[in-house]
Amino acid sequence: MKKLFALFAGIIMLACIAAGINEAAAKARPAPEVEIYVDISNQTMEVDVNGWPYGRWKVSTARDGYYTPRGSWRPFMLKKMHYSKKYDNSPMPNSIFFLGGYAIHATYYINQLGRPASHGCIRLHPQNAAKLYSLVQQHGLSATRITISN
Repeated sequence: MKKLFALFAGIIMLACIAAGINEAAAKARPAPEVEIYVDISNQTMEVDVNGWPYGRWKVSTARDGYYTPRGSWRPFMLKKMHYSKKYDNSPMPNSIFFLGGYAIHATYYINQLGRPASHGCIRLHPQNAAKLYSLVQQHGLSATRITISN
């Protein structure tokens, strides 16, 4: 009887451990479906969806005297049309905010794409910004990661 009780207790203990592992796995963040990589040294952005290449575009990041942050974030807000309170109500169409007032957004100064020109945000061609905005909207903020490096 003692052996049967010990066996039963062992099975219950294993079940509890397995439940804890499954609970931890359920709480872990899933891999992002949309990965946005910005390379400041090349002034380019690469976008992958579910591990597959989606697009590679020219961008403009911070010009001299300004800074584009480096790191990895999940975006926290989408705004179809935003006007910068800090920079003279400058239009920021298709904005994807990832850190405070920093965003990826469209620019009308497309001739500056491929070189530093912004106050810190990441500027894209309007067509590419619209595609990216739609993609992030479709997959969701929590399924998107933005990584910016040199």
